[in-house]
Amino acid sequence: VRVLRLKENVASLARLLGSTNHGGFPVVCRPKSGHAEVFQGTIKRLELCMLLANEHIFESETNHEAFTSSHPLSYHKITVEKLPNLSRLTILLSRYTTDPRYQQLFINLEPYVNKSAMSVQAHFSLQRTYIIFRTLGIRHLTVVDPQNQVVGIITRKDLMPLPLEQKLKLQLAPQ
Repeated sequence: VRVLRLKENVASLARLLGSTNHGGFPVVCRPKSGHAEVFQGTIKRLELCMLLANEHIFESETNHEAFTSSHPLSYHKITVEKLPNLSRLTILLSRYTTDPRYQQLFINLEPYVNKSAMSVQAHFSLQRTYIIFRTLGIRHLTVVDPQNQVVGIITRKDLMPLPLEQKLKLQLAPQ
């Protein structure tokens, strides 16, 4: 599972978006030093792209306590249906992954994380999981263990039956 932390490195985030096509990511944090990272919420891919398109929110992480977003983006700036300029974003992602100065810059994701995102326990009923997807219209759901640590993601596609073509091939194949 690819998880993000509340304070995420710009270069790492750009590499992640360039190497995956996931629609959303679980966000974790370590509540206390020495404790395991626990699930905090989720953030959508489009929201991450919009954040990366706004360099003024990048910060150098010098002190964990003092690291806060001094100029957070408004809700309307990051919640979009589609990217306004995909070619510009592609150029930015390339720059962020190759330019060494972005290794030292971070984004505070905390103001943008959906902290009310649902999660299910690892041994939750598959039937009830399906009902959650159908009734809430969600695309992905984080799976956690009893300590609230992320152990997986289940997507709507995971719950869909095999396409008709694959079913026919299975039935027509010699037994």
